[in-house]
Amino acid sequence: MKTLIFGAGNLLLSDEGFGVHCLRYLQEHFVFPDSVELYDGGTLGIMVTHKFEEAELVFILDTVDTEGEPGEVFRFDRDDIMLSRLPVKLSPHQIGIQEMLLISEMRGFCPERLTLFGVIPDSLDAGHELSPTLQKSMELVACRVVEELRASGVVVRERALAA
Repeated sequence: MKTLIFGAGNLLLSDEGFGVHCLRYLQEHFVFPDSVELYDGGTLGIMVTHKFEEAELVFILDTVDTEGEPGEVFRFDRDDIMLSRLPVKLSPHQIGIQEMLLISEMRGFCPERLTLFGVIPDSLDAGHELSPTLQKSMELVACRVVEELRASGVVVRERALAA
């Protein structure tokens, strides 16, 4: 089963880069089989629609613009996203994830198993690092992704134990 972990965000706007920072955290702390692709989607938007179309299982890591406390983590499944049942506006950057998935669905290639982990940002000021609040959320989201992968039968090892 081909799996995609897609980190979205703008690394120049502190917490807006959450998805990319979380992806890097996963790369640094865990070892994934070849069937799992960790992809830095940055702010490429529609230019990377094909990545979703190549995978059977997709995890999207991003920020969400909604009411709540900074660092609060939300989890949405494919139906929540595709049927517009999200009580949030997805990330404030470029064309949205929903539009990208709609394009894939129209082409007949939208993955059936899709999960979005979104976190409320604390700061969108210029800067290359996450706020301390989102640093904590990043570890939580990374662990939740790994747990869900393992529950799907994917063997994920901690990097310290991989040697």
